[in-house]
Amino acid sequence: MTKGFAAFALLLTLAPIAWGADAAAGKAVYDKSCKSCHGAVGTANPAIAKMMKVDMKDLGSADVQGQNDAAIKAIIETGKGKMHPITTVTGSSVDDVISYVRTLKK
Repeated sequence: MTKGFAAFALLLTLAPIAWGADAAAGKAVYDKSCKSCHGAVGTANPAIAKMMKVDMKDLGSADVQGQNDAAIKAIIETGKGKMHPITTVTGSSVDDVISYVRTLKK
């Protein structure tokens, strides 16, 4: 990997921070739009996981935290598997939620 590409990749990863993403605002959005399924601290709601017959990943896990912000943003905006797009989270709120999810790292 070239130094230029590595710097560009780092910039993309840190873009929400550079653009002023707000983890506290993200927590408020998360609590309203995500917590019912993903739990208060990013651990899946077992009743929802059982009902949907899915294995929800802990949002603080290395697997989730290892994804770049663009991948997490795509999941929020377009869904993944049985998770539907979260249409109530838009614009800068998506970056705020990502910033909050980053605080859940184990």
